[in-house]
Amino acid sequence: MAVQAGMLELPFIHDDQLTQCMRLRFQSLQQKNGRPQDGEKLLHPNEHVYRVDFIQQHNLHFLRWDIQLERPGKVTVTGTSQHWTPDLTHLMNRQLLEPVGIFWRKPGAEEVECNEADAQEFGERIAELARIRKVMYFLLTFTNGLEPAQLKGSIVFKA
Repeated sequence: MAVQAGMLELPFIHDDQLTQCMRLRFQSLQQKNGRPQDGEKLLHPNEHVYRVDFIQQHNLHFLRWDIQLERPGKVTVTGTSQHWTPDLTHLMNRQLLEPVGIFWRKPGAEEVECNEADAQEFGERIAELARIRKVMYFLLTFTNGLEPAQLKGSIVFKA
């Protein structure tokens, strides 16, 4: 969908470096027969870290998600709270936000579907968090054969 005047479209950016860093944490624990910290979130193979950079932080009003999937599958978008500093601390389960955005494309369908009530609430929460954050991190979980290269996604706000 095209973005009109007065709207701000912020893309999801795949953070390869942070995804790799979290995978190394998991591998390190496996090699040492170590255990994660109590409540620590370890990255599964189908999970990737993405970020959204807020070039504007104030007066954002959530309008819609623009999620495009090249093939059938499902992606779950989970936000992280403002307390996670990925370069300094491990991600904890308590820092994962609810609700999550779940988007899917059925075989033979062109349109991406979602649970609209949860997606709307999640988008509004992101607009609130943008006031205090320049960057927000997300965990995207790909299922049913979907991969990161097959996703193009952004959040559209009225600015």
